Amino acid sequence: MKQTFYKYQGTGNDFVMIDNRQHVFDKNNTERVKFLCDRRFGIGADGLILLEDHPEYDFKMVYYNADGNESSMCGNGGRCLVAFAKQLGVISNKAVFEATDGVHHASIDGEIVKLQMLDVDTIEKYENHVFLNTGSPHHVQFEIQIEDFDIKSKGATIRYGEPYNTAGSNVNFVKKQSDTTFRVRTYERGVEGETLSCGTGVTAVAIAMHYIGETQEKHVILNVEGGELEVCFDFENDTYNNVWLIGSATFVYKGSI
Repeated sequence: MKQTFYKYQGTGNDFVMIDNRQHVFDKNNTERVKFLCDRRFGIGADGLILLEDHPEYDFKMVYYNADGNESSMCGNGGRCLVAFAKQLGVISNKAVFEATDGVHHASIDGEIVKLQMLDVDTIEKYENHVFLNTGSPHHVQFEIQIEDFDIKSKGATIRYGEPYNTAGSNVNFVKKQSDTTFRVRTYERGVEGETLSCGTGVTAVAIAMHYIGETQEKHVILNVEGGELEVCFDFENDTYNNVWLIGSATFVYKGSI
């Protein structure tokens, strides 16, 4: 059976998109998802996303990691899905959709998609890192030699180590470039390696940097391997709210497999 798919990328974080409003995709076929995301034998992607109907909102987002397992929120994936929804004619310039972590609002102007993320009211600060959940769990720590740092081995050690163990955490390595700009490289669980960009990751970094006093700004620029993202937020009553992830979401190609 042929499967029509669309390929999108957001600052190098790439996704296989499938219109599943007619329930054409077997959501329980983990091996099929893994195959489609495989860069040698399938299409190749960091994850696979289904767009489905929703009784109250514009659509529903169902996200799978490249390992075939349904996963937590993906910020760049959510932004790409908004662009996909516009291409399908499901939305015009604004969207409200449901993902695994709740309801999200978004807007699109050309290739720039703004996605509202979760409020964050719990941040754990340790001696050499910060941990928080921005829809997905994120470990954030500074790394001076970020350009030639072995992300895969160091990231895997942290991802599988204490206290994360089996559930694991995404791991972000950060270098400060200015009061408003940070360089970020991310080891992503489910991909089990570095991705060129991670939306929930840069959101976590921006909030963490403000929380520990590395920036006083509430509009932060994050330079990732695949380009540039922006995160803006408000901070009221010990809660980060009105959090927005901003960046490009680009259609790459359509095909069948």
